[in-house]
Amino acid sequence: MTRSPEPKTADSPFRDLYIYYLRGRLQPGRCPDADDFLGNWEEDGYSFLFFGRPARERVEALVDGDPGLDLLDETVMSYEQWQGGRIGAMTVAGFTIVPPWEAPPTDGAHRVIVLDPGLVFGNGLHPTTRDCLAAIELACRPCVPRAAMDLGTGTGVLAVALARCGIERVLAVDNNPLCVRTAADNVRRNGLENQVLVVQGRAEDHAAAGADLMVANIHHEVMGRLLKAENLPSGRHVVLSGLLRSEARGVAARLSALGVEIRRQWTQDGIWHTFYGVRN
Repeated sequence: MTRSPEPKTADSPFRDLYIYYLRGRLQPGRCPDADDFLGNWEEDGYSFLFFGRPARERVEALVDGDPGLDLLDETVMSYEQWQGGRIGAMTVAGFTIVPPWEAPPTDGAHRVIVLDPGLVFGNGLHPTTRDCLAAIELACRPCVPRAAMDLGTGTGVLAVALARCGIERVLAVDNNPLCVRTAADNVRRNGLENQVLVVQGRAEDHAAAGADLMVANIHHEVMGRLLKAENLPSGRHVVLSGLLRSEARGVAARLSALGVEIRRQWTQDGIWHTFYGVRN
C-alpha cells in the first residue's frame, strides 16, 4: 500500500520522510490506513515504514499489537537525501528520464522514460543504473532482441528502457512488493502494459525463462544463484551490474567458465562494475 501526499515543492513527490525500522514483517492488511503513510519496504525479515509526518505513537501501537514486530530505530530525512540527490530530467545513453512533475521533451529525438521512483531506488542517478542503460543500448545494436528480462527491476527503469528500444516482450521481476507496485505504476505511466509484465518473485526462479537478453542489477548473493548453465543458453546476451570490485573478479571468472564472451565492461569510481556479454 502506498500513498502520494501533496508535494512540498514542484521538484519532489514527498515531504520529509519519517522512517521507522522494524524487525519482522507486517501481516497482510496491517499497514496503516492513513493519508500520511507512504509505504512499507520489506527486506530480509525487516520492515521500513515511511510516513510524511511523525508517527511514532501509531507505529508503537502497531508493534504492541503484533508479537512478531520490534521497533528498532527511527530517522527523518529529506526525500532528496533518501534518493541520493535531486530527482530531475536527465539524459543517459540516449534515454531521457523525466519525473512526472516535469514536462518531457517533445522533439522526438529521445527515448523518453517517465519515471516516478517513489520510495524505491533506481532513479537514474546511481552509476550502475546509468551503465546498465548504456549496456542495454549496446545490446540492442544492430539487432533488437525479441524478448528480455529485468531481474531485480526496482523502479522498472531498465524494463521500460528495454521496451523503449523496441523489445516486444519484457519480463520485470522483483521480490519486494513495494518495488513491484512502483515498477507496475511506471510501466502504466509509459503506456507499455502490452510490452512489459511486472511480477513478484525471486530472480533465480525466472532466470531460465525464454529471453534473448537478461539484465540483472542485483545483489551479488543473488547473482551467484543466477550464474548457472541452465540460465545462460547459447546466444543469450547478459547485462550484469551492482558489483563491487572484489565481486566483479569472481563474476568475470564464472562468466568465462560458462563460455560468456565479455564484450564490454564499465567501471565507475573504481567501485561499481557492469558487464555486457554473450554466451557462445
